[in-house]
Amino acid sequence: MTTLDRPTLAPLTDLAPARRLHRALLATTAAMAALALFSLCAMVFDDRVLLGETVWLKPLKFAIAMVLYCGTLAWLVSFPHRGQRLTWWMGTVFAITAVADVGFVVVQAARGTFSHFNTETDAFNTIGQKVFMTGVPGLFLANLVIAVTLSWQRVTDRPTSMAIRTGLGIAVFGMALGYLMGYTGKQQTTDASGRPVTLVAGHTVGHGQSDAVRDGVATMPITHWSTNGGDVRIAHFAGLHGIQLLIIAAIVLTRLAPTVGWLRAERTRARLIGVLALGYTGLVATLLWQALRGQPVTSPDAETLTALGLVAAVTAAGIAIVYALSGRTGEVSAAVRPRGSTPPMSR
Repeated sequence: MTTLDRPTLAPLTDLAPARRLHRALLATTAAMAALALFSLCAMVFDDRVLLGETVWLKPLKFAIAMVLYCGTLAWLVSFPHRGQRLTWWMGTVFAITAVADVGFVVVQAARGTFSHFNTETDAFNTIGQKVFMTGVPGLFLANLVIAVTLSWQRVTDRPTSMAIRTGLGIAVFGMALGYLMGYTGKQQTTDASGRPVTLVAGHTVGHGQSDAVRDGVATMPITHWSTNGGDVRIAHFAGLHGIQLLIIAAIVLTRLAPTVGWLRAERTRARLIGVLALGYTGLVATLLWQALRGQPVTSPDAETLTALGLVAAVTAAGIAIVYALSGRTGEVSAAVRPRGSTPPMSR
């Protein structure tokens, strides 16, 4: 056979059409990245504080969270799937609502006052609070529709599809935890100008909600999570960003597969992601339980440590079972065998 007679492989770009990422979500991701940089710079020149932290810390945290989440959603909805028009519109709703809600957080920071739970009666805060509180369920419902639409489909390889399904479910749960912050009691404080402000709720949970257990008192560096009482924000944060960790885990397992024989089968890696998702759900539940008992994350008691130990034990047992099943079903040998070869003859 001459060189001209030999079949040639089509370029990869001809075999699979390029995926188009969601423009609105990408634009929001870029805007949030710019906001994060702006907030970091503003911290240097603006020394105003709210509850002991710079007024620009909350915009920074929201910006970073939205960079991660909007970027992830832009990637997810780009996979070919049924109901793509619906998820595309929900992605647009999520992007617009995210800009509106985070925009309110930024404006309130610039005004030197609170964006969350603020009961001030000036016209801007009154209208802004209504818009802000309307946007929260908008974010939740858009995310829920995307999660439900993608959860019953396999949009990519098995491990990544499992990470997407379970991660979106955990993210929906984590987003819903934000509603629990409205039941942590009223708080009297001052804005950045020293004017008294009543906050209808807070993030910190404590027995009796004394002045020693409230937002802004005895907090961790950077995150400003409470070290005097339980803080619902910790479970909220962990739940929201579990999907990124699971997707990273799926990528890592794929990278390890060529050198770790028992990981080469997609089914095995998908099972491992399922085990990790179960363990991560247990971790989020434990963090929530700890916070609602008014216990700081930095001072776990015997009950919390026992719960964490059980989560770790169940996760380890699940990994061991997956390993055992991978060898018993012959998945390793089947995955390693070159394409087109025949299995060895039984003796």
